[in-house]
Amino acid sequence: MKRIFIATIMAVTITSGTIYAQTTSDYLILQDIGPYKLDKPEKKFPGIAPSGGPEIYNNSPGIVGPADHFSLDHTDTTYKTMYIGGNGTSSPTVFVTKHAGSDSDKWLLHEIEDGYRDSDNLNATVDTNVQIRTISGKNVYFIGIYGGKSYTWISSGNVVVEVSCASCPNTRPEPLEVVQAYLAKHSSTITLTDSDLKSQAHSIQWIKDEMDRRLWLCDKWFMQLQLRKVDEKQVYQESVKSMNIFLDYREKYYGIKAIDEKNLIAGYLNTNNGTGIKAKLKEYKDWWVVNKDKAISL
Repeated sequence: MKRIFIATIMAVTITSGTIYAQTTSDYLILQDIGPYKLDKPEKKFPGIAPSGGPEIYNNSPGIVGPADHFSLDHTDTTYKTMYIGGNGTSSPTVFVTKHAGSDSDKWLLHEIEDGYRDSDNLNATVDTNVQIRTISGKNVYFIGIYGGKSYTWISSGNVVVEVSCASCPNTRPEPLEVVQAYLAKHSSTITLTDSDLKSQAHSIQWIKDEMDRRLWLCDKWFMQLQLRKVDEKQVYQESVKSMNIFLDYREKYYGIKAIDEKNLIAGYLNTNNGTGIKAKLKEYKDWWVVNKDKAISL
């Protein structure tokens, strides 16, 4: 299970003079929410910029980044802030990412779910601690584990929202006021129910979609190489990474041994043999066209 409660992404902090810019308030709620106080910049030492307060993460896909969201051909922007609790309440952090509406964004909901699936089992099952919860009449992905809680959803306009708290044990109230306020600002478009999420049919479809996406990712990387926007070594590395994941799924669910193929493309990668990698990619894509609609079982 890949979900983390505080995402690690490169940040550019907005100074106190620009923190309340209109673009920021379009995505973040820049005021207190019930008992939760908006974290504001604090100047602690002379000559040093204020610390704390909302931040903008430029060129960042946000929480879907660990799923290998492809973002080289567009710009995503992530907005982050924290609300300080007190008197036994937690301090939730909010990430709101405005995705650019590119071809990559057709996978957003799939990539959100990637963070909630069992990575030790090739994402075959949803983590047992995950559920789809209905809050204020809207559906959100939820997990409570290791003393933390996370609420995630997608909204119209390719906006992804996560409200999380790393220290939020069951002995403390959930930060529902913050979740509800952000659902009012960015309404969830998730129609999937908890029973849908945990059904075999949904897991099977997710697995096939992931195999599809991995081959699609290879094509996206090779297109960047054709446009001369990235180094060829990086393209080969990223493509082989996705091809290996495709082969792992194919072995588990279609019964085709992966080790020989993985060794072959590893050799191509080590010798910088782009022609060999592309030939194997075409072979896998041709195989997938013929076999993707065949039945598999978990």
